[in-house]
Amino acid sequence: MGERETTCCFTGHRPVRLPWKVNESDPRCLSLKEQIAASLEGIYESGYRHYICGMATGCDTYFAEAVLAMKASHPDITLEAAVPCESQAEKWTHAQQKRYSELLKQCDKVTYVSHTYTPGCMMRRNEYMIDSSSLLLACFNGRSSGTMNTILYAERSGVRTIILDIESSY
Repeated sequence: MGERETTCCFTGHRPVRLPWKVNESDPRCLSLKEQIAASLEGIYESGYRHYICGMATGCDTYFAEAVLAMKASHPDITLEAAVPCESQAEKWTHAQQKRYSELLKQCDKVTYVSHTYTPGCMMRRNEYMIDSSSLLLACFNGRSSGTMNTILYAERSGVRTIILDIESSY
């Protein structure tokens, strides 16, 4: 199997689109994090070893943390950060920037899609992830968004998609 066949990428919503916003102690958020972890175990068991994350706030962060937690029992896992631009976290809160920085340090590879912000760099990051993967794990609320665009691009590209429905996680 080539690297693409054993690579899974992720897309999901930022806190503004989540029912619990930034309250990660909300039972719905805890439930979604459990669903992500359980899905990742199944994905690992089916042969996936490389995981790519877009490193945004919200669901991307949950995914990256779940992959890193899995590495403790599966050291053959690698995590790649696909960063849309070097200034991605510039306008985030201090706590979000600190969490992001800690996650980046733990990634096995960091790919910057663009050095500077451009209007299309987020979508180019998403396309890079899809073009490098054979599986997409998505946390999706069914509404028009960058997450929906990424799922549609995956479908057009023939990349298998597993969707965790955010609305049904509570």
